[in-house]
Amino acid sequence: MSNGTTQVVNRIKRAQGQLSGVLRMLEEGRDLQEIVNQLKAVSRALDRAGFAIIANELRQAARAGEVSEEDLDQLERFFLSLA
Repeated sequence: MSNGTTQVVNRIKRAQGQLSGVLRMLEEGRDLQEIVNQLKAVSRALDRAGFAIIANELRQAARAGEVSEEDLDQLERFFLSLA
């Protein structure tokens, strides 16, 4: 597993832990603002993981010298779908 992939996996695991925390908060009847703030943090973490996955793919393609316009268009579509 490459360093970039390891970082993405760690981000997703962290988001998974945060999401578990949201479930606990709901079960405990915690304050709505706290729950919403935690959900926003999970969402941001997943967005960053998605952006990192796309950036890693672009880096690997560029290193291999295999970046076509079609590849760039597809990566751009992936990137914009996260926004």
